[in-house]
Amino acid sequence: MTDAHPLAPLLAPRSVAIFGASNDPTRISGRSLRYYREAGFGGALYPINPTRDTVQGLAAYPDLAAVPGPVDCAVIAVPANLVLEAMEACVNKGVRGIVMFTAGFAEIGADGRALQERVTAIARANGIKLCGPNCLGLFNMRIGHTPTFSSFLEEGPTAAGPLGMITQSGAFGTHLLALTARRGIQVGVWMSTGNEADVQVADGISFLADDPDTAAIACYMEAIQDGPRFAAAVARARANGKPVIAMKVGGSTVGAAAAASHTASLAGSDAVYDAALRQLGVERAKTPEDLVEIAYACTRGRLPRSRRLAVVTMSGGAGVLMADAAEEEGLELTPLADDSQKEVLGWVPFAAPRNPVDVTAQALNDPSILDKGFDLLLGKENFPSLVGFFTTWASSPQMAEPLFKAVTGAAARYPDRYFALSAIASPEMQRRYEAAGVGLYEDPWRAVEAIAAATRCAERLRTPPLPVPAVPGDLPSLPAGPIAEYAAKRILAAAGIPILEERLATSAAEAAAAASLGDRLVLKIVSPEITHKTEVGGVMLDVPAGEAGAAYERLVSRVRERAPNARLDGVLVSPMVKGGTEMILGVQQDAVFGPVVMLGLGGIFVEVLRDVTFRIAPFGVEEARAMIAELRGAAILKGARGQPPADIDALAEAVSRLSLFAAAQQGRLKSVDINPLLVRAKGDGVAALDALILT
Repeated sequence: MTDAHPLAPLLAPRSVAIFGASNDPTRISGRSLRYYREAGFGGALYPINPTRDTVQGLAAYPDLAAVPGPVDCAVIAVPANLVLEAMEACVNKGVRGIVMFTAGFAEIGADGRALQERVTAIARANGIKLCGPNCLGLFNMRIGHTPTFSSFLEEGPTAAGPLGMITQSGAFGTHLLALTARRGIQVGVWMSTGNEADVQVADGISFLADDPDTAAIACYMEAIQDGPRFAAAVARARANGKPVIAMKVGGSTVGAAAAASHTASLAGSDAVYDAALRQLGVERAKTPEDLVEIAYACTRGRLPRSRRLAVVTMSGGAGVLMADAAEEEGLELTPLADDSQKEVLGWVPFAAPRNPVDVTAQALNDPSILDKGFDLLLGKENFPSLVGFFTTWASSPQMAEPLFKAVTGAAARYPDRYFALSAIASPEMQRRYEAAGVGLYEDPWRAVEAIAAATRCAERLRTPPLPVPAVPGDLPSLPAGPIAEYAAKRILAAAGIPILEERLATSAAEAAAAASLGDRLVLKIVSPEITHKTEVGGVMLDVPAGEAGAAYERLVSRVRERAPNARLDGVLVSPMVKGGTEMILGVQQDAVFGPVVMLGLGGIFVEVLRDVTFRIAPFGVEEARAMIAELRGAAILKGARGQPPADIDALAEAVSRLSLFAAAQQGRLKSVDINPLLVRAKGDGVAALDALILT
């Protein structure tokens, strides 16, 4: 129950005081009181205004101490110089939730940040949940709780619906509210978090995850403050069957700078965000339209049970377009059974009966074709999802009612199926379809996209999170500073990442003695002060074993000439290995999510195409396999152009083990670079050919 949630004083209070409450319902400090009265809030309302006896018809109080009863939540809409006084009054009254409209904090610079830190410290020391400052407020239409000055409620309260929305931007959050309303989506709970001095997007997700009346959660984010907190909230939503749809902006250089100035927070790497959201099971929306359409698809009362989709259409062209969309989105247009195809041809001899099922315009003459078609697809063929294309029939004087009767009748007969329609209808007719649980889309491609997004959300909710192995506690400790190749490899080998047999030579004689490693050798300079060995001529490849001693002397001499101040620990001698696929594997410490593992194909794939993927550490082998599959060049590992398939099992194991190592060293590790990691033929394993660790 949400009454027991830590955010209940903010989002489900029984009594509310409004500091700076204005008698003018059009002012920022007067709007929320007006909205409360119009929404029928059942709790106690206490306007705080020392200059008036009444505010908007309600008894006013000179200060919070004069309020006769307990106060769960306070709205602070006073200038920044009065905020600390209001906070202290809230502490003395035992207030447990504060919505702070006031601006002039971290978003304006150092002085504002200092004031924000004082406000936050007061809130946390006294168990107060603080939303803001510099926020547009929130609302819970289920109880008429409206501490907001958003223009969205200017025309009166809206119905409480199945969508919950959390946004870091109040003004853009209002825009999203308007878009959802136009689309026919009702939002039950909405919260703008502003500067997030205390309450974050993650906390709003957590509240909505527990709200029995919320079916799906939509978010607008410019940055995530606390990665583990966000991950825990999303996991809670997933466990409670609530899909989370997020629009994360600030990926571009200009966008990231704007996000920092707007929310006084830093935007992380968009590639990391994208991978993290995918790993956590969040459906990412790229545009406001995406966010709205995916939310629409996820609040139709049911979610698709599988990727099997039936398409029925009266237009062959639309059927082809929707088939293209389905293939691009990963949906399966399973062909109808032979006897079912014959049945369709019995109704319409010139139909296309396979799937998409094109019944042509013959239904104009015989509307019963619609009923028979829906029963065939949803009943006999047992498709879990169906989308129909019927262009302007939904608004046709002749066909609007027969089509509505057929579609909604089928939706009622098969209440566990996902039913959508692509058609052009009046707003009134669209609402009638939606009331029957049928989504309506004008664009047939968008209809398929939305169904695919709802299908992905459903898959995540049905699929338990992948298991994560225990993080080992017996790994070697890391010294401070850069750890050069020889030591780095041994540390990684102890963590379970394979390396080749090799020797550290500190003299020409020791290098010559290493000839037993193989007929052809690789010699590399070892120095913690030389990160890029090739730039100083510190690598020699394919050296004959008999020339190892002489090669050692040439290599050391060359490096001393080019890097005279570098400390040299010796020369690493290892066997020359040919064949296989070079990968790049690494770890970076992300400011939001902590250690993040990167995987990519080496060479041109990483240098030019940037074919890499990321995951938050730690994770298991199955997650590592998913990373490998995401690479655009993954086909190379499967054996392209006659080459033997690579040892993907060993690669996945190495990637997972690196993630466990990174998690075990959290707080002590800046980065790991394994480049290249050689992936050999299936059964031959992998080997880290070079490595660098920074602490």
